[in-house]
Amino acid sequence: MTNIDPTITSSFAPTGTLRVGINLGNPILANEDPATHELRGVTIDIAHEIGQCSGLPVKLIPFKTAGNTVDAIKTGEIDLVFVAIDPIRGADISYTPAYIQIEGAYMVKEKSPITANEQVDVSSNEIVVSKGSAYDLYLTREIQNATILRAASSQAVIDDFMSGKGNVAAGVKQQLESDAKRYAGLRMLPGRFMVINQAIGTPKARPQYEKTTVYLSGLITNLKQSGFVAQAMQRHNIQGAKVAE
Repeated sequence: MTNIDPTITSSFAPTGTLRVGINLGNPILANEDPATHELRGVTIDIAHEIGQCSGLPVKLIPFKTAGNTVDAIKTGEIDLVFVAIDPIRGADISYTPAYIQIEGAYMVKEKSPITANEQVDVSSNEIVVSKGSAYDLYLTREIQNATILRAASSQAVIDDFMSGKGNVAAGVKQQLESDAKRYAGLRMLPGRFMVINQAIGTPKARPQYEKTTVYLSGLITNLKQSGFVAQAMQRHNIQGAKVAE
């Protein structure tokens, strides 16, 4: 892998530093040490590798939610994001191919009569979801009858749910399973309601974003084929996700 074409560097990283938005709302991909505030995870490893391949210093900028991360790339605060591919976001963000696939799932209380995903979209149900997340955007398009209730972050979904809001919780499967350990009497519905394709995004507002996307697409393809992404997932003990094909 070679350094980025210098003719598009000013578009890719106009400040001379590659400012990377890190979404802490998805713990499968990124986490922050509560004591040291050090960022760790698959996306951090990939961000540093992009910087090394591009010959650019990297500045990691953490955000609590995917929605906040997307807002920052719209305003020009950051140059690159790791977020789920979504057509609404695609109006402002140019995506590479996916590098990881994760699953969106539903969780209910143990005594709930709901036993399958197909039973969720009825008028009597209320689904708690993280505002602005990929699954919020997806469910907003797909749900016809149930009501969607939006939590402030993915970490807040189960807390809101257990405080009495809604009767179904929706989110990244591993996030729900992790958060549910704080409570008793919860169960996951079998299967998944969506596959979430995680990709690298850059702002379409930049003058040469197409060339930047082509460059990053080639780079992430190499990182998948070389085993870099799989090794990063193993290093960070990521379960329930897979390297995208």
